[in-house]
Amino acid sequence: MATSPVLPATSREWHLVARPNGWPVPSDFALREAPVAEPAAGHILVRNLFMSVDPYMRGRMNDTKSYVPPFQLERPMDGGAVGEVVASGDERFAVGDHVLHGLGWREYADVDAKHATKVDGGLAPLSAYLGVLGMPGLTAYAGLLEVASFKEGDAVFVSGAAGAVGSQVGQIARLKGASRVIGSAGSDEKVKWLVEELGFDAAFNYKNGPVLEQLRAAAPDGIDVYFDNVGGEHLEAAISTLNVHGRATICGMIAAYNDTEPSPGPRNMAMIIGKRLRLQGVLVGDHYGMQQQFTGEVAGWLGSGELKYNETVVEGIENGVDAFLGMLRGQNTGKMVVSLDKQA
Repeated sequence: MATSPVLPATSREWHLVARPNGWPVPSDFALREAPVAEPAAGHILVRNLFMSVDPYMRGRMNDTKSYVPPFQLERPMDGGAVGEVVASGDERFAVGDHVLHGLGWREYADVDAKHATKVDGGLAPLSAYLGVLGMPGLTAYAGLLEVASFKEGDAVFVSGAAGAVGSQVGQIARLKGASRVIGSAGSDEKVKWLVEELGFDAAFNYKNGPVLEQLRAAAPDGIDVYFDNVGGEHLEAAISTLNVHGRATICGMIAAYNDTEPSPGPRNMAMIIGKRLRLQGVLVGDHYGMQQQFTGEVAGWLGSGELKYNETVVEGIENGVDAFLGMLRGQNTGKMVVSLDKQA
């Protein structure tokens, strides 16, 4: 077994200790210490350098059946993380390798080697494998190109456009020949970033007025594709604005994630019939067959500077819950990540 000279006795990890009722609060979580041990055969011990906080994690805090099991109370939470192998019980991994895995929310992770993937920090910063080259990036790529059946000349509207997924959707649409790319975001600063830095044709702050009015002004000829990260008023406005045979990818509905009562559906659903619209949900796990195509194309765009990304980095595992809550409130531009190592 390959091992580092000194392993810490304990590792800090975040536990869910209460099911949130509406918006999560800090008392729903506890930062606790757990022992660190040498990995068994077939396992690796990873010192996490970056961990991901993502909107889907809010749903896992509810004790309801879904496409991914809920977090267990009084147990460590999990999620995407990138780290350095510090001890290895598997010949495929050496001490010093950098890996992507699913045991975030902790400083050290005992990972089944079957569930770890080597990543190259020389090709991109390690944190990028949690965002632009990771799950959010593949969600954007597959959700636009496969689920929404994007084709050159489509006009595309993206809600939550300044987030990890939305910011990539808009740029991919532009690079693939969209006739017009429109985004919505929650601040004037984000709107400026979308247009001036990412190349969106138009963007608006949904807090500045009714979404439908602003969308119609930004898309006078309608839209052909809607990529939904928000739901609620945005989805209703998109249905009204979609052209005949328009397609919508339903990726997230963050506007309703913390509601304690079921949110009302769009009031204009009958338009789906006359316009022959297609609304389809997306889960990234259905599209791993596109991984190689996605990685190759996006890495090329990153290398050429044609695709840009931003990260909001919060330092320290002790601030992990604050980062998660901030992400739910829209305090991030691009991907929100937590750095667990100041030298990473």
